[in-house]
Amino acid sequence: MSSQPAEDIRPTALHDRSIGDIIAEANQLTPDQVERILAHQKTHGLRFGEAAVSLGLAKGEDVLWALSQQFHYPYAAGGGPAPSEELVLSTKPFSDQAEAFRVLRSQINMKLYSADAPRRALAVISPNAGDGKTFFAANLAIAFSQLGGRTLLLDADMRSPRQHEVFGLEGGAGLSGILSGRSESSVIRPVRDLPSLFVMPVGTLPPNPTELVERPAFALLMRELVSKFDHVIVDTPAAEHGADYAVIAARCGAALALARKGATRVAALQALVGALGNTPTELAGVVMNEH
Repeated sequence: MSSQPAEDIRPTALHDRSIGDIIAEANQLTPDQVERILAHQKTHGLRFGEAAVSLGLAKGEDVLWALSQQFHYPYAAGGGPAPSEELVLSTKPFSDQAEAFRVLRSQINMKLYSADAPRRALAVISPNAGDGKTFFAANLAIAFSQLGGRTLLLDADMRSPRQHEVFGLEGGAGLSGILSGRSESSVIRPVRDLPSLFVMPVGTLPPNPTELVERPAFALLMRELVSKFDHVIVDTPAAEHGADYAVIAARCGAALALARKGATRVAALQALVGALGNTPTELAGVVMNEH
């Protein structure tokens, strides 16, 4: 007979608490201040958070933070370096963009992660630089991390990596060092305010990225990561830079193709998807990026 661990019941407890209780506790509001907010709320027909902001007793980001606590969405609410505006699921968890990523996450889950499906990582690929792979992979990783368990975002774009910048990670060890055979530590970094998300940056920019991902070490690494994390999302270099993306996608086992509205040519997208036909990669879908 086993007892339910405390962390398993916490989300329910948070969800049952009212936004008003969370805001009042976080801002250390006195009973008199709470009464003022309630009176203002009743008089003007506002929600508690709106009334608190109107009276200057809370800030707009306090309300978003309280919502994230109630519905168990990770939210970067200040303290330390400001998160990148590109991380919409962290900075704007209730925006239309954030909701679009959650819808996509559900669709990917149904297609790739059924109970009897083999364990796979998901590579985000696109024809050209500037299509938005970094933005897309980062937010998709955050979306999966909201499911609990552990999610890893692997930056495998060893030509023009950006995930370390987006997540504010300082330089150091990373993927290139592992694949080059160097003994490296701290290659997987936790993300502040997003407790279920981890990032492996590229590290030192290598002169031979294609050769590194073609080595058996990369396939072994991917198998190890997929066995240790519930979800692994992989950022890749653009197809216009060479065959790296196809090799990475094959090692991941699944790929999501990204096209940019008004920029990606149909022929380039067809060539990208067609190249996967010669690999064991399962195409999870094609997404049009309007960001």
